[in-house]
Amino acid sequence: MAVSRRQVLSGGTAAGVGLTVAGVLPSLAEPAAAHEPHRPSGDPQGRPFPPLKDDPNGILALPAGFAYTIVTREGVTDLSFGQGKTPAYHDGTGVVASEHGRLTIIQNHEMTPHMSAYGVPHIASTVYDPGAANAGGCTVITTDRNARRTAEWVGISGTVRNCAGGVTPWGTWLTCEETFINAGTTWTAAGQSGVYEKDHGYAFEVTQDESRRQIPKPIKAFGRFEHEALAVEPNLKHVYLSEDASGPNGLFYRWTAPTGTRLGPGLANRLSDTAGKLEAMQLRLDDGSIVPDIAYFTSAQLGRPFKVTWAEVPDRDARTTPTRLQFADGTVTRGKKFEGVWSNGKGAYIVNSFAFGANDLPADATKHDGMVWFYNYADQTLTLVTYFPHNPAAETEGTFPKFADLTFDGPDNVTVTPWGSLVLAEDGVRASHVLSSIPGGPTYAIARNQISNGTANGSPTYSEFTGPTFSPDGRILFVNIQVPGITLAITGPWEKYLS
Repeated sequence: MAVSRRQVLSGGTAAGVGLTVAGVLPSLAEPAAAHEPHRPSGDPQGRPFPPLKDDPNGILALPAGFAYTIVTREGVTDLSFGQGKTPAYHDGTGVVASEHGRLTIIQNHEMTPHMSAYGVPHIASTVYDPGAANAGGCTVITTDRNARRTAEWVGISGTVRNCAGGVTPWGTWLTCEETFINAGTTWTAAGQSGVYEKDHGYAFEVTQDESRRQIPKPIKAFGRFEHEALAVEPNLKHVYLSEDASGPNGLFYRWTAPTGTRLGPGLANRLSDTAGKLEAMQLRLDDGSIVPDIAYFTSAQLGRPFKVTWAEVPDRDARTTPTRLQFADGTVTRGKKFEGVWSNGKGAYIVNSFAFGANDLPADATKHDGMVWFYNYADQTLTLVTYFPHNPAAETEGTFPKFADLTFDGPDNVTVTPWGSLVLAEDGVRASHVLSSIPGGPTYAIARNQISNGTANGSPTYSEFTGPTFSPDGRILFVNIQVPGITLAITGPWEKYLS
């Protein structure tokens, strides 16, 4: 998510609470867990949303019958306990608790040092790396059932590019650093400079607790690489992790707990640095051969399961060689921009955002503007369920598309709705949408960003959406605009269009 398609190619007062995601607490999503993923041969669920109507306030275009409120906004809403202002670059977020009409949410902020005036402040007991000043981290947000914020404080600081992650079955958030930095590396930004004192590229566990009770310690067992998102299998024995990296393209990983171990709270202290096994995905054809890159698949393979096997990572902490470079080409399956991961209880949906540039995919593979896959835990198969064919007109910023709300590209975060369908957040070119997607069926626009964050070739550009997720009761869809960092709560007749 850190290197967006735009980067490759070239408000009002906030009220209330914040929420967005890259994984939702399974116990809060039981209706979704009961649904099997739809196959193209089945009848698609859902129905077209009404046309999007422009917002007179210039923030969010929505269908008739839907409305939004602003929950948090960078530099505007206040952190509790005098910790400062809400940090910038809102990204993956998860609901980690719902009780007595209240929600607890943990939200990522994807920044390097001094990338914004509103970095995550270093609060005692939350700091991982003192050298990563004014950088990324997480905030913990509490709200009432109507998404009105009641408090917000720092959960972890001194981390870098906290992109996505996932909610655990025991009610914590696993935040992922989408970076690979060695201790001793110098950073310079905004007239400031410093030195990273610790290695980066890890997953961390953030709890519902106050700042003083956090344990900012990396879960080294899950490996060091450019993490994007993850999902914990309900058997509490496997974790599935995506990698957003290039040169060569990233991998999709599975971590398996040691025999007799079931996952639970306090992972960094419970697991040794080499506990369990970290493996990379091998996607196999019927003859047993390994597909070297995900871009060899096209819409012709929609709905067809492919067998998955796994190859162990020799050095998960990547002391001398990044994990993805520890495998020769053709021995694992690579993919441009492995992004969102979200479990529905029976398997995990996995997103590849796009592959169309000269270095994005093998020369004989097929360009695409986005893929969504379903990994079946029991069968250990991977099935393509949504495919966005490549649109050459969307390769560069330019004139706003004539049919903006039919032009989709660059899916990023994914969530399973309470009705079993998907919501995708776009990180593409030109228009930026939140999408309703039926696995094996159609995709509809349900929101469009109207806040321009710059221009390219004389036309406005629009920031990506991040971390969509529903409240457990299905009344509210929370989603972020990354720049400027805003969390929105959208209400409307969701069940009418998604069930």
